[in-house]
Amino acid sequence: MILGVGVDICPVQRIEDIVARQGDAFVDKVFTETERRYATGRAQGERLAARWAAKEAAIKALGAPTGMKWHDIWVQNRPDGAPELQLAGAAAARFAQLGAVRTWLTLSHAGGMAVAVVIIEGAP
Repeated sequence: MILGVGVDICPVQRIEDIVARQGDAFVDKVFTETERRYATGRAQGERLAARWAAKEAAIKALGAPTGMKWHDIWVQNRPDGAPELQLAGAAAARFAQLGAVRTWLTLSHAGGMAVAVVIIEGAP
């Protein structure tokens, strides 16, 4: 049973501009160490924008949990390379409160935009 769905789209340039203005202060505040490591290199803007979109989509799917911090939601890649949503703190508490059993996440970026879709699944 689907308990929540969230979608977000983020212009890559928006994240690149924020990083250019705020640098590590923004990146450290919003993204976990795992996400920062993954986003190094030439595709940093695309990778950070996709992760930003994933966080926003997850917030929508969970119903905007009270007390949530940016680091309560992060994207970690599985060994096969597929992105997987991780939850902690207020986000994990809301997930449990909903009776959820699984998250589904897809990310994409093209044409200067990054998009994420999150589905929160409950038991059948």
